[in-house]
Amino acid sequence: MQERQWALICHLSALSGYLIPFGNLIVPTIIWSMKKDEMPMVDVHGKEVINFQISITIWMILSAILVVLFIGVLLLIVLVVLQVIFVIIGAIKADSGQLYKYPMTIHFIK
Repeated sequence: MQERQWALICHLSALSGYLIPFGNLIVPTIIWSMKKDEMPMVDVHGKEVINFQISITIWMILSAILVVLFIGVLLLIVLVVLQVIFVIIGAIKADSGQLYKYPMTIHFIK
């Protein structure tokens, strides 16, 4: 039960990026690094969360560059909405004990 809660917190902690610059990367990484050795479920979920957050950050940087071409603004809005939706879905799946594979993810950490 506690493992699922930490996995849920790991997913939801990615939303801290809306309050803290790069909090979407820093906070899940801290939680994952603290709990990965003692909780295998948090290890798996944490890697997935961090990979997605690195990927979404890259997509947002590329979209910000495309603002010059006027399509970047729309892409940024879509990415923000998708990030929130995917994080919530991931948290719900973690709470039910299932692994959620984020779409659009580049797997840096295996």
